[in-house]
Amino acid sequence: MIQLAIIGPTASGKSDLAIKIARKINAYILSIDSLSIYKEIDVVSAKPSLDELQEIKHFGINLLNPDEYFSVDIFINLYKEVVSTCKKEKKNLIVVGGTSFYLKTLISGLSNIPEITKEISLHVEKKLKDLQWCWELLYNLDKEYMKNISPSDRYRIEKALLIYEASKLTPTEWFRQNPPKPTIENLPIYNIEVSREVLRERIKKRTLKMVENGLIDEVCRLEQRYTRLPHSMNSIGIVEVLEYLDGKVTLEQMIENISTHTAQLAKRQQTFNRTQFENFINAPLEDLEEMILSGI
Repeated sequence: MIQLAIIGPTASGKSDLAIKIARKINAYILSIDSLSIYKEIDVVSAKPSLDELQEIKHFGINLLNPDEYFSVDIFINLYKEVVSTCKKEKKNLIVVGGTSFYLKTLISGLSNIPEITKEISLHVEKKLKDLQWCWELLYNLDKEYMKNISPSDRYRIEKALLIYEASKLTPTEWFRQNPPKPTIENLPIYNIEVSREVLRERIKKRTLKMVENGLIDEVCRLEQRYTRLPHSMNSIGIVEVLEYLDGKVTLEQMIENISTHTAQLAKRQQTFNRTQFENFINAPLEDLEEMILSGI
């Protein structure tokens, strides 16, 4: 069974390339995208089309409702299930997406975290409305773990609080009892090299297309059905539309804000990919298809 990964910043052409390769090497695709995992978040996440999803079997897309909890440990379990399926069905596997942290944890390992029920997740979401109180609670319980976490770092505070609420152990004690274990070794990684100027232009065009494809209506439906409380509702593309719906910005400002914030995300993704992976192949999109096929 052949496995490979295609990474790159948002709007760099990863999904299209993965589908082209999958057609030629008899492969399934595993998405590593923190938004595509959710049902109903379609325009915001720029998922592959229905035709593409039907042509090539995709995993990691449309698995959860937007108010359900998702984390990297759930992704690792999903990866193991997908590998098992590929072996049974004699398929190869392409891992592709912009949330490269998930890929990093497959390679370097991650400590298991306790099972997070929907009730615990919602309980923590409510507590996080007072972020400073949550940080102080955790700091008093586990100074060693929290000393390097800023009181404004919502993501890491949420993770620590989820661990504590689910296990009744401090994060330090939990990770001591659950050391990291790598899931995969020797995975070929191909990174799409693209200039920031080209990327910014692609992001602007994609943002306009999202608006044309019903972005605002999608966010309205999501808010009506799930409220603004779920973690997924804090995503780029959703937050800016909610500001527009609240009358805080104009339509033009909303579009500009989405483009700007997406470009900032792309810059962070490029930095992460460049610094967190070793021995990856870095090349422009137009060269990667031939390089991947010749390397198999």
